[in-house]
Amino acid sequence: MSEWLVTHVPAWLLLILLVACTAGVAILVQTFVRRRFPGLRGEEHNDVTKFAFGVVGFVFAFFIGFVVSAMWGQISHADTVVRTEGAAGAQLARDSHIFDAPDRDRIRQHLLEYEQAAIREWDEANEGRMYPEADQALNRLYGAYESVRPSTDAQKTLLSTSFSNLNDLSKARTERVLQARTDTGPPWSLWAVIFVTSGLLLGCAIIYGVEKPANHYAMVAIIGTLVGAQLFLVVELSHPYVGAVSTVSDPLQQVISILEANRT
Repeated sequence: MSEWLVTHVPAWLLLILLVACTAGVAILVQTFVRRRFPGLRGEEHNDVTKFAFGVVGFVFAFFIGFVVSAMWGQISHADTVVRTEGAAGAQLARDSHIFDAPDRDRIRQHLLEYEQAAIREWDEANEGRMYPEADQALNRLYGAYESVRPSTDAQKTLLSTSFSNLNDLSKARTERVLQARTDTGPPWSLWAVIFVTSGLLLGCAIIYGVEKPANHYAMVAIIGTLVGAQLFLVVELSHPYVGAVSTVSDPLQQVISILEANRT
């Protein structure tokens, strides 16, 4: 569900919807509670609610902070993987100049084909689908390097370095694809805890005894907005390769730019 939301709903609209729904439902419940239970305004009741409010607020803040930190770490790791793949590809493109013209042209052509296939594979992997064309392009790139017959010490050195970079590219791509294909977002148990703690926080605000309705409605609306914004943040950070704050394929695009610049 979270993946569908971040894929099909613009981030700004999703934020508005979550904030409006959370705050709106909280205010509706508050209106019912104030009319149905007018006695929830005594000092003794407020003392108990104040204590519960403080505990629940602390737990909510700590838990959401932990979840957001973990999810941001996941996105940062995905960024590192993609940058590693892009950096290895860029180095292969730059080092290819040392080889003889037939080998150089063949390597650059197969590297370009691989990068183009990897970008097409990006959305396929996010949908959980295989993209055999990328595997085939990578195999052809390996074959292009294996067919090189170095004639100078510089070529021998850079050929060895290129194989190392090619292995780094292949490993990073494997990790990226596996993570994208198996990404299902947070488990239901985590969502259950998020909703329970959010509900408890809003519940404490709703039953808190405030004499002036305007002040009470404002308090519940503010907390509802806060909870909705935190839910938006969790949803957007749930998938490292999908959404407004996800990892992008720019490092792979940069390799294509380098290769196309070398053609001219």
